Amino acid sequence: MVSLNDLKKKLAERQKIAITTHYKPDGDALGSSLALYHWLTKQGHEVALIVPSDYPSFLFWMPGQADAIIYTSHKEKSDKFIEQADIIFCLDFNHLSRIQSMEDAVRKSTALKVMIDHHIAPEGFDDVRLWDCKAAATAQLVYDFIVNHMDDRKGISAEIATSLYTGIMTDTGSFRFPSTTAEVHLIIADLITLGAQNWKIHEYIFNSSTESRLKFLGFCLLNRLEVIPEYNTAIFAIEAEDLKQFNITTGDTEGLVNYALSVSGIRLAALIIDRTERIKLSLRSVGDIPCNEICSRFFDGGGHKNAAGGHSKKPLLEVVELFKSILPEYKNLLTT
Repeated sequence: MVSLNDLKKKLAERQKIAITTHYKPDGDALGSSLALYHWLTKQGHEVALIVPSDYPSFLFWMPGQADAIIYTSHKEKSDKFIEQADIIFCLDFNHLSRIQSMEDAVRKSTALKVMIDHHIAPEGFDDVRLWDCKAAATAQLVYDFIVNHMDDRKGISAEIATSLYTGIMTDTGSFRFPSTTAEVHLIIADLITLGAQNWKIHEYIFNSSTESRLKFLGFCLLNRLEVIPEYNTAIFAIEAEDLKQFNITTGDTEGLVNYALSVSGIRLAALIIDRTERIKLSLRSVGDIPCNEICSRFFDGGGHKNAAGGHSKKPLLEVVELFKSILPEYKNLLTT
């Protein structure tokens, strides 16, 4: 394993650097990646931000996002850059399977692989690691990387501060999750000092819904929400036809699971969506209910204790029934 200090020395000379993050990037994935992209570019490196897929339209305002290369649309160009790269930064994931069709190119690359992440149980593909499963967001770790490990707080521009603020804000549920420590608030205060306009970022993220997305939300609340009071659990089961009816695009289901968790008394919430090629499952919980354990054991996934995801190739109704059948095993946690 190469040390962060050795990486700092390597970055003192111009490098060819690829940055990537997980499939269907969220606010933390894109925010941390863009922040690092801007910082490395300012250092004089040749940098490409290559993302495995498209991402939600509510992130299109982010500074520099237009420079991101979508791998599936530019595979040949991306593969060539990855092959020639000296360093590959892997942000907000710790298993190469999370980058899906990019996995083979990154795994084969002889570049120095740097992982910056806060999810549990890293695969071990990396050569350099900045990892803390207690961190609120990968953007928090990128702040730590720039300010403390690279000793360059003065290098955080307003656009970098904006990207980091977005990543931390979205991954902490607007600073309401238990991961929002005093240290996180101090970092946020510093990012505002450095140019992040907090009110404007909130406006971009939370007040940019399309009419169809709002109607979809209303439809789901009325027709797809099921509450299981004996287990303090709520479920959204979304059919493929629902997505088609409301012309749902990437990111339009973001945050939907939190509405289920917001029901009074609910301790575990599930969003189960038929994405045609497979069933996607997102879990949220409060207290000691281990979403990551449930997803790892039963749905080929993982994540954090109170927020995790998984998938299945079984039909939607079978996945819903499987999820319900698991609840008795966690009854003590769900009902105390």
